[in-house]
Amino acid sequence: MAYIHQAATKITVCIYNAHQPLIIDSGAHFSIVASEYLDNNLLHWEKKLLPTKAKNFKSASGKMTSIGTIIKEIIIPHREGNIRISPDFVVLEDAHIQGFLLGTDHQIMYSIDIQNSENMHISIVTKKEKKILIDISHDYNQDPLEEFLNQFQEG
Repeated sequence: MAYIHQAATKITVCIYNAHQPLIIDSGAHFSIVASEYLDNNLLHWEKKLLPTKAKNFKSASGKMTSIGTIIKEIIIPHREGNIRISPDFVVLEDAHIQGFLLGTDHQIMYSIDIQNSENMHISIVTKKEKKILIDISHDYNQDPLEEFLNQFQEG
């Protein structure tokens, strides 16, 4: 499932075998997640919190305070094979984001590009230097994600 809003694209990915929103935002430099979102969606996330050098962040709504960094493996389901990335997210205690926000820091690292063509899609270059296109113009991601998650429920 995908949604387009200004400079950001929201897709559904798999984190800890659960559906989670990933917002790909070309206007954000850092990848971030709100501590409130983690409190409500991921148990015991505090145990995996790593220190971060940057403490204060600014947004259009004001200053935000970093409490650490968390690294999450993200599985982006795709019919030709799931794509795995492991970005680090700065955890902000006063952010109001419903999901994980992937900033340009990791978009560049993983060669992620949002294509604003007739059929909206995201391209990702995998470790094997293969370019994968993820169509975001309709509910393309829903079927492979359901199929992927069902592997764990059946076995």
